[in-house]
Amino acid sequence: MTLSNALSSALSGLSATARGTAVVATNLANALTPGFARREMQTSPRPPATGGGVQVDGVVRIVRNGVLAQTRLAAADTARAGVLSDYRVTLDTAFGVPGETGALTTRLADFDAALIAATARPDSETALARVLTTAQDLTGKISSLADGIQDARSQADRGIAQDVARMNGALTRVADLNRQIAVQLASGGDASALQDARQSVIGEISAIVPVQEVARETGQVALFTPAGGALLDGTRPAQFDFAPSGPMSAAKEVGTPPVGLLVLDGVELTGPQMRLYAGGRIEAQFRIRDIDAPAAQARLDAFARDLHDRLAGANDGAGPGLLTDAGGLATAASERGLANRLAVNAAADPQAGGALWRLRDGLEAAAPGPAGTAGMLDAMRAALGDARLSGSSALDPTPRTAAGLAAELVSATASARLGAEQTLSGAAARSNAFETMMRQDGVDSDREMETLLHLERAYASNAKVLQAVDEMLQTLLRMT
Repeated sequence: MTLSNALSSALSGLSATARGTAVVATNLANALTPGFARREMQTSPRPPATGGGVQVDGVVRIVRNGVLAQTRLAAADTARAGVLSDYRVTLDTAFGVPGETGALTTRLADFDAALIAATARPDSETALARVLTTAQDLTGKISSLADGIQDARSQADRGIAQDVARMNGALTRVADLNRQIAVQLASGGDASALQDARQSVIGEISAIVPVQEVARETGQVALFTPAGGALLDGTRPAQFDFAPSGPMSAAKEVGTPPVGLLVLDGVELTGPQMRLYAGGRIEAQFRIRDIDAPAAQARLDAFARDLHDRLAGANDGAGPGLLTDAGGLATAASERGLANRLAVNAAADPQAGGALWRLRDGLEAAAPGPAGTAGMLDAMRAALGDARLSGSSALDPTPRTAAGLAAELVSATASARLGAEQTLSGAAARSNAFETMMRQDGVDSDREMETLLHLERAYASNAKVLQAVDEMLQTLLRMT
């Protein structure tokens, strides 16, 4: 080896160690940065004709694309399960645990107990007032539950609008990063930082809708959902729109303006087309707004109508019983939203111009009867305990008492909560497993320090070669 070759080899080694040290420093500095992928320097020997030594071929990002893809799909499942679980927990908490103060079953039991006490002492104003108060508490609880269900629908509707805005912004950022990465790579630069940023933004999208990444030429990527829905291909992202429906009510249902679906590039998607974008947080919100919450409302309306019909049958007159549809008589046609409108008959409420004795003598009675008569009170008590079929299509055709129906609603809500929490637990465990696999490819500070020691030794070796060449040259110069 000539002195010039030795000098060239040593200089190339010093240059490579300097680049490698910078790579290690970058890894350590970004060890906790979300979306950062560990870098590795790739080298190869230089041909002897060019002086020998080592050349730096580039710096590559260490990412297992298969694991990354599964991590994103797992993140979408976890986000979806989390939204549904939160809804189920909120609904179950609102219904309450049987026996707890304020629970639906407790309110009904209090009303039943008040009827029993008033039946024993129909002449007692205190006992009659207790019947009125517990009936108002019961209707208030049912109305509160219905309002909570519609609030959940409104919240889901707002969440859809917010996620659509986030998704549009994120897709635009990915398109911009695609362009920047293509320019950077075309000019021979290092696009690793831009690729990190793009990976992080795609991770944000994957919580809204599941994402699959497809590599394109010049370092760009295309984004699709697993079902084939297009999100981004090239530098033009899909444009999603969604018009919020405003405060929800039982009368608002999907397909009836203003309750709409996603709009893609100016065209509203149909139900089957919506399935192309299923699997993330946005699908869970649509499910709450259009399926789960309306089903809960329908069951609660059926319970309200069952109570209404039972107590209407206990009244001797042709009008409504103790419970009314906003003052009127409920029918099968008016069942939707009845839980929101259920109210105690004003004829029995002294504060509304009624009288407590009508609880005993009949809600349409013109004058009080004998104080010891408990005909209507006894009839209402018997109606609550009667096992009868519900007239609502939202319930199974099984005979139930009023208490049995209330317990069934509470039990179904609790079971749905447990199921949602189990689904969330499984999705979170799967997501954590893939996150752990991703971290295994991440920055290991011990390994980076070991690499740094190797680079230090290589630097020292190349420095000694330079020193030896310098001494040889100085010796030759002294000999001349």
